[in-house]
Amino acid sequence: MDTIYYCPACGTKNRVAQEKTGLKPKCGKCGTSLAGAALAGRVNTLADSDFISHVQQARVPVLVDFYSPTCGPCQRLAPVLESLAARFSGKLIIYKINTAIEQAHAARFGITGVPTLIFFRQGQEADRIVGAMPEEDLARRIQAFLG
Repeated sequence: MDTIYYCPACGTKNRVAQEKTGLKPKCGKCGTSLAGAALAGRVNTLADSDFISHVQQARVPVLVDFYSPTCGPCQRLAPVLESLAARFSGKLIIYKINTAIEQAHAARFGITGVPTLIFFRQGQEADRIVGAMPEEDLARRIQAFLG
């Protein structure tokens, strides 16, 4: 079974054979290391230190979930986001940032309540949702964002 990674530099989808995932794979298009690259079809954990390279420099649309592990609505939203990550694989990368640990970008974007979902296009905030919502409603918002 192959694993699909998005290159953090150029956004290209890269297929890496399961037996080669431990070999420091590189992007087939631009040669950038895929260490720490986003897994396609999954919600990826993001640290403040990786925000610029993974979100602001991303060549594909990004959705960031600012959450807290102790937040009930955040816990209920997590499987919804996993489902949507699989559903929109190849069109959207979804990251999550734990605001209890990673506070720099939560402060930068004025996150005062969780969950807060921020949509980014070409590194710029394009839309924001505060609070949880049903999967189909969120899917419609994502579809509208993607155009």
